[in-house]
Amino acid sequence: MQLIKKFLANSVYKDYEIQTASTDASFRRYFRISKDEKSFIVMDSSLEKESLKPFVEVTKKLLKADVDAPKIYFENLEEGFLVLEDFGSQDLLSSLNKDNFKKYYKLAINEILKMQKADTNDLPMYDEVFLKKEMSLMKEWFIEKFIKDKNYDTAMIDEALNYIAKEVLSQPQGYFVHRDFHSRNIMLRSDESLGVIDYQDAMNGSITYDLVSLLRDLYIRFEPNDIEELALYFRDIAGIDANDKEFMRWFDFMGMQRHIKVLGIFSRLYLRDGKDGYLKDLPLTLQYLLESASKYDETSKLYGYLKTIRL
Repeated sequence: MQLIKKFLANSVYKDYEIQTASTDASFRRYFRISKDEKSFIVMDSSLEKESLKPFVEVTKKLLKADVDAPKIYFENLEEGFLVLEDFGSQDLLSSLNKDNFKKYYKLAINEILKMQKADTNDLPMYDEVFLKKEMSLMKEWFIEKFIKDKNYDTAMIDEALNYIAKEVLSQPQGYFVHRDFHSRNIMLRSDESLGVIDYQDAMNGSITYDLVSLLRDLYIRFEPNDIEELALYFRDIAGIDANDKEFMRWFDFMGMQRHIKVLGIFSRLYLRDGKDGYLKDLPLTLQYLLESASKYDETSKLYGYLKTIRL
C-alpha cells in the first residue's frame, strides 16, 4: 500500500481516496481511487513490471477493434502502475443466473467477435509447442504433486495430449485470443454493457478458445444443451463453415486443452504459491474435461484414467 500511496502522491491523483478493488492469480493488485464523482482503477504491477507493456499494447489493439476494454489515462511503466477507466465492481459472475445467462453470454459473444478482428501482429503464437507446454502442467502439478500419483501411464497421457494439440490446430487459426475470457474477467456496467479486463496475456490462436472460456466457465455451470446452443449461435453469427458435429468437436477439444492446463495451474497456485482459493474449482474443471473426453475414441483412455480420480 505504501508504494501505491507514494505513486499517487506524485501524480495528479494525489488528493483521491484509495481503497482495494481486487487481486488476481498473479502478483497484480487493483485499487479504486475516487474524488467527488470521479473514480479510476489503479493497476499495481510493481511486483511484475514486465506485464505492463503487453497490457498497454494489447489495450491499444482492443480499443482500435471497438472492444470495450478500459481506457488508459496515466501510465508509469518504470514503477509498474497504470490508471485505468473504472468499469465498476460488479463482475458478470455475480449477476448470472438460469434466467439471464443466454442474454449476457450473447453480449459476451459479441465482444469475442470484436476481439477476433483485433490486430494479432506481434502477439505470441498459440502453436503446438505452447499447447503441449500448457498441458504438461497437469502431469507435473495435478497428477504427480496434487493427487500424488507417481505410477500413472505417462505414454498414454502423452499420446492423448499430442492428439488434443493436433485437433486444436486443425481448426481455424490466426485469431486474437484473450486466454481468460470468463465471467470474472467481464464487468457488468451500470448501463448493462460489458467491459473486458485481464487480457494482457493475449495470443494468436484458435477460433474457439475464448468461446470455450466463456461457455464452459470454471466458476459457474449451465446445462450442456444450452451451452451447445450458444456455441452454435457463435458459429452462425461468425459465419463459420462447419456443420454442428465438426464445430462441437473443435469446441470440445479446445475445451480439453484448456481444462487440462487449468488443472495444473490451479494445483500449482495452491502447492507453489499458497493460494487455496482455486481448490474449490478443481471438481468442475475435471468434470468438464471428463464430459468432453468421454465423447471421443481418441481420448477414451485418458477419460478412463481421469474418472478414477476423486477430489
